[in-house]
Amino acid sequence: MAAIFHEEAGRLTAALVRSLGNFDLAEECVQDALVSALEHWPREGIPRNPGAWLMTTARRKGIDRLRREKRYQEKLADLEEPSMSAPSATLPDERLELIFTCCHPALAREAQVALTLRSVAGLTTPEIARAFLVPEATIAQRLVRAKRKIVDARIPFRVPDREELPERIDQVLAVLYLMFNEGYLGTGRRGASDRDLAAEAEWLTSLLADLMPDEAEVLGLLALMRFHLARAAARFDARGEMILLQHQDRSRWDRRRIDETFAIVGRFVTMRHPGPYQLQALIAGAHADAKSWESTRWPNILLSYDALIAINDSPVVRLNRAIALWHVQGAEQAYIELFRLSEELDQYHLYHATRAELLRALGRADEARAADRRALELTENPAERALLSARLA
Repeated sequence: MAAIFHEEAGRLTAALVRSLGNFDLAEECVQDALVSALEHWPREGIPRNPGAWLMTTARRKGIDRLRREKRYQEKLADLEEPSMSAPSATLPDERLELIFTCCHPALAREAQVALTLRSVAGLTTPEIARAFLVPEATIAQRLVRAKRKIVDARIPFRVPDREELPERIDQVLAVLYLMFNEGYLGTGRRGASDRDLAAEAEWLTSLLADLMPDEAEVLGLLALMRFHLARAAARFDARGEMILLQHQDRSRWDRRRIDETFAIVGRFVTMRHPGPYQLQALIAGAHADAKSWESTRWPNILLSYDALIAINDSPVVRLNRAIALWHVQGAEQAYIELFRLSEELDQYHLYHATRAELLRALGRADEARAADRRALELTENPAERALLSARLA
């Protein structure tokens, strides 16, 4: 049932937001419908069309609430339309509309991403906080302010006109990127990997690519996602334990999908308008193209990171660049670069995990163990915890 709930929650929320114009009420109705399913389905069995059952239940919950609130009577007629009795084939597009609503320019940049991850992807406040590396209370405040702003400013629920798309696309891509990352290596309650969420982000990005076939960054993000998904089958072993890239069985990678994705790379490269998602796609493509860990083209990857820093500098990008530098110039030089990030990334578990790897390469075993312990303290992901615990053991 958990998989059904996760798959349907975003669709239901998007449909109800369209009708109600109220994020909080829509989310409450969806949650009420899910609670009803937990009560009824174990006794009565999962219905033939779970989505229709949940939509009907959520709609009824909404009608009951609106009947108790006379100021929303004009919305009642919208909810009682027959077309709302079951999910329509256009619901995925409604989720795309919901993303653009959440990413309206009237909202603060940080609030745009947080609201979309909450309303469309169904991430919890703690999960969003981890994605942003900020306190939970900060995210909670952003969500409250963003929802209030949408109501007060009467922000429309729609995909913008084609001429408006370029100026609206940056935050939408940022949301889809974080949504994919959360699914590809989930945190908290969803466990080590939530490929449904990652696949949903990839699919929504493909819709954007259809809307904007000449937008290089959309193609870059789509290629980045597909390169990663092409090796998803090799990322965990039969026990659900994570397998690092250098140890993965590359025969399990989807070579056909990799080849098809390089065709997308060819499209955005010819546009000659580089951006951060395209550069990350080139890095992922260099890994995907290598037939073995030893044959990885690390100098090319390092050059891509240098270009990425010139466009979109951040501590996390510099952390990843330090890893590439390790394989080009050695562990000592990489550690020097990493040390410069100690203050900014002290609360980031991958910084300490990377630091542990470099310390081991430098023969500083005791310091490496301390860094692994620090990384273990900072992550809740079960696969990462298992990997770090194995190192410490």
